[in-house]
Amino acid sequence: MTPPVKSGARALGVAESYEDGVGSESVLCGAVVRADRVVDGAAFETCTVGGTDATDAIRRLFAELGREDVRLLFVAGVAPAWFNLVDVERLADAVERPVVAVSFEESEGLESALEAQFSGDELAARRAVYDALPARRPVTVGDDTVFVRAVGVDDAEAARLVRAYTPEGGRPEPLRVARLLARSGREWRGRDGR
Repeated sequence: MTPPVKSGARALGVAESYEDGVGSESVLCGAVVRADRVVDGAAFETCTVGGTDATDAIRRLFAELGREDVRLLFVAGVAPAWFNLVDVERLADAVERPVVAVSFEESEGLESALEAQFSGDELAARRAVYDALPARRPVTVGDDTVFVRAVGVDDAEAARLVRAYTPEGGRPEPLRVARLLARSGREWRGRDGR
């Protein structure tokens, strides 16, 4: 039997916030949260709306925190900032930690949306990242279902980690906190043209 996740085990949740049609950057927040819901740090970064720099931005965010005690990364989805795809394999290699990408809605996939929005080299670059992503698996958390792609842990362990960091509702606490902070950061940054 796999031992339970210790209450002090830390995960980094990464979420983004951008306002459609306002600016060319999306605010990313990385929130360090323990399994017992204690928030233990945060950092901010930006990535380009419609760009291809989300993976590097998350890597920089992790490095900026300098937290060797973080055991894994949760990422809110794989297509933040208008199809700025996260290469979860490359991210896991860069941070030397498992990466669990969690999305919250059923989806037929991004292929048709990518093809509708991009062409040529821009489409090819995004399709290469998208096609290399691990399979998306449903995970039941209480009364909710989330959809998980994981690198560095198998599907069963990814599901266990999602549940361990989700004390209530269907959103792992590191992602809930990161999303809240990213929104606040975007709003603060948007005041007076900051």
